[in-house]
Amino acid sequence: MTQYVIDVDQLHPLLGTPRVRILDVRWTLGKPNGYPDYLENHIPGATYVSLDEQLSSHRPDQPHLGRHPLPSVEEFQQTLRCLSVDEKSTVVIYDDASSLAAARAWWLFVWAGLTDVRVLNGGLAAWKEAGYELEHGPDTNERVPSSYTVTPSLPTTDAAGAAELARTGILIDSRADERYRGDNEPMDPKAGHIPGAINRPTTLNTPNGLWLSEDDLRKAWNDLGVLDETGKATADVGVYCGSGVTACHNALSLMSVGVTPVLYGPSWSGWSSDDSNPVATGDPAS
Repeated sequence: MTQYVIDVDQLHPLLGTPRVRILDVRWTLGKPNGYPDYLENHIPGATYVSLDEQLSSHRPDQPHLGRHPLPSVEEFQQTLRCLSVDEKSTVVIYDDASSLAAARAWWLFVWAGLTDVRVLNGGLAAWKEAGYELEHGPDTNERVPSSYTVTPSLPTTDAAGAAELARTGILIDSRADERYRGDNEPMDPKAGHIPGAINRPTTLNTPNGLWLSEDDLRKAWNDLGVLDETGKATADVGVYCGSGVTACHNALSLMSVGVTPVLYGPSWSGWSSDDSNPVATGDPAS
């Protein structure tokens, strides 16, 4: 477990604490609307947050921004204020898919300048397995809007920056290996990866749905050549995925071992929408 992750037995005593905000961000590509599942059952006091509506912007006229563009400062500031979140809040985020959506929310909250943001280890499944209570129906808690001001605090880049990272640093493709190689592409215009990028699927961070320990994460990044024997990054590091969601999972993993990567938010969906961008396929050159 890492400093950015909280276990269910640590969260349970915090239920009902005024400054603790619990957020349910259930979402998958196949089932993007998690609200019906939230209504069926959720952690007591949790508020549902839509990845598509509140953790993404809508820019259909700008395909280079990808399928899930990052929200603007103004958009996300309004979301945080409506959620009654401010600099004194402890934010705990969960989903039911190995923290893939929760990590996107985590990254955005940290990007916004918040300092006490955690992902629930094992998500809703771990909470249920522990036998803890659940609520049903809509959120009936009264929320007083905050006046929080977003201060962007994590680095992002565009296509040119991602290409430069692939040439001179380390650019990590966070998708499944078959999508990286270009064996198939179920979502985006072309199959393959950004030339020079290496592959580390985010699923390796949470085998069986639980986060690896910091030591295990450090070893994994060392084995990949991202960290040296002293635990320092061997070069500037960037991350991307299909649309800027699961790359945040690798960002959390890297930040847990002291490396803050640059996020290429548009990711493969943005890159592949531009015919002038080169495409590589197969395994990385040795």
